Amino acid sequence: MLTMNAIDTIVRAALEEDAPWGDLTSQVLIPADADATAQLVARESGTFSGGAVFASAFRLTDPRIVVRLLVADGTAFVAGDALAEVSGSARGILQAERIGLNFVQRMSGVATLTAQYVAETVGTRARIVDTRKTTPGLRVLERAAVRDGGGHNHRFSLSDAVMAKDNHLAVLTAGGLNLTEALRQVRDRISHTTHLEVEVDRIDQIEPVLAAGVDTIMLDNFSPDDLREGVRLTDGRALVEASGGVSLLTVRGIAETGVDIISVGAITHSVRSLDLGLDIAILTEG
Repeated sequence: MLTMNAIDTIVRAALEEDAPWGDLTSQVLIPADADATAQLVARESGTFSGGAVFASAFRLTDPRIVVRLLVADGTAFVAGDALAEVSGSARGILQAERIGLNFVQRMSGVATLTAQYVAETVGTRARIVDTRKTTPGLRVLERAAVRDGGGHNHRFSLSDAVMAKDNHLAVLTAGGLNLTEALRQVRDRISHTTHLEVEVDRIDQIEPVLAAGVDTIMLDNFSPDDLREGVRLTDGRALVEASGGVSLLTVRGIAETGVDIISVGAITHSVRSLDLGLDIAILTEG
């Protein structure tokens, strides 16, 4: 889960990158004792995510700055809505503005796109989940944004589960073991609490994989008809995940095949940042 320690670590690094020796522009243009208030305003509709991250940018820049969030993460909004209010040192607000906006725009973009995918699957059993195709160093934020959009998280890292894909299987069976026996040996080597998922790209691989007692079988780049057949063959013996070829145009048809999970890399790797702006409302000199 997203902790304040994780948020502050990421935001602090971003602030140091953006103003390693302070904000020269604000230092020479803005009086040191000037105070300001500002509003975070939506320029387009979407789903909000990243409120605590946005606030962290201002707090770490100047602890005297106060951020009041007007909507909770996961809230839908429309263009023109005020999402947060910021007040305090004008210099501090101007220095933190871009970093705060970069994070909240990115996270709200992820949440908004995820919500669109989730809306397409309403009435089916399918969950929309993310992948490891995240921005390096920002995975914990993007994963939180997926949840804010109504989606779910796949394994967080390589350390969280055993997930055998095509290249793993090629190496695993190179010694002459058949697929079922090779996977049974894997099952014997891991804890009973460790999840085992295996990717297949052909119908004829399904039964040998299921016979090894896997927890989830991933059907990669299957057509809707083949997905439907894969669900039938699996018959509840494992969770069925669909992956590959997923878009807003195809996700409904994939969900209607009866799969349990649809993994979508696009909700993190191809997302567009949402258009949110920080509008200065009052500037007063002390």
